[in-house]
Amino acid sequence: MEIAILGGTGDIGEGLALRLAADTPHRIAIGSRDAERAENKAEEYTTELDSRGLDAAVTGGENAAVAADARIVVLAVPPYHVGDTVEAVAESLEDGDVLVSPATGMKRDDEGFHYHKPGAGSVTKIAADAAPEGVAVVGAFHNLAAARLANLDADLGVDTLVIGDDDDAKTTVADVAEGVDGLRALDAGGLANAPEIEGLTPLLINVSSNNDGLHDLGVRFQ
Repeated sequence: MEIAILGGTGDIGEGLALRLAADTPHRIAIGSRDAERAENKAEEYTTELDSRGLDAAVTGGENAAVAADARIVVLAVPPYHVGDTVEAVAESLEDGDVLVSPATGMKRDDEGFHYHKPGAGSVTKIAADAAPEGVAVVGAFHNLAAARLANLDADLGVDTLVIGDDDDAKTTVADVAEGVDGLRALDAGGLANAPEIEGLTPLLINVSSNNDGLHDLGVRFQ
C-alpha cells in the first residue's frame, strides 16, 4: 500500500521512511509544506537505499498531495502542528484511510525532559479530534529513537505500542510496523491510553542522556 509520512524531512520522518522502504514492500512518500524540500529529501533517502543495494525508492511532495494517494498517513510533525496538519490535508483523506500519530508533547528544564500533556489529554487525541469522519486514528511509533531508526546498520530489537479505537485500523498499522526488521508491535488498548505511552518518551531521553552507553534507547517488554 501507499504510506505517506507528513513531516518526512525531519528526524523521525527520515527514520520511518528509510526503515519502511528498506524492510517492507509498501510504497513510501514523504510530505512537507514545501514540495521541493520533500522531493530533495526523498532523493537523498533513495540514494541511501540504493547505496545499500536495496531496490526501493522514496518519493516526495507537498503534504496534501502525498496524503491523497495514501492509505496510511503518518503525522511525523511536531506535536503543536498535529491538529493543523490534519486540518490542512483533510480534503485529501478518504473513508477508510488511517492517520498515525507518533508525536509526544515535551518540555525541558534544568532537570531534563518532561511530558507536556496537552489540554485534549494527549497529542494522539488532538489528531483524533481533527480527523474527518470515517478516518481512523492510531497511535504508534512514539517511543522509537529517530537516530536508531535512521541508522540502517543498527539492530532495533524494540517494541512499539499501538493504540486505537478502531480494531481494523490498529491491526493494519501493527502489521506495517512488524514488517520492519527488529520491531515488534504490541496492542496497548484504546486511544484513552495515549498519555501513558506518550509519557514514556521523555523518560527514555532522560535515561539515555544520564547514562553512558545508553544512547538511542527503546523499550522491550518481556
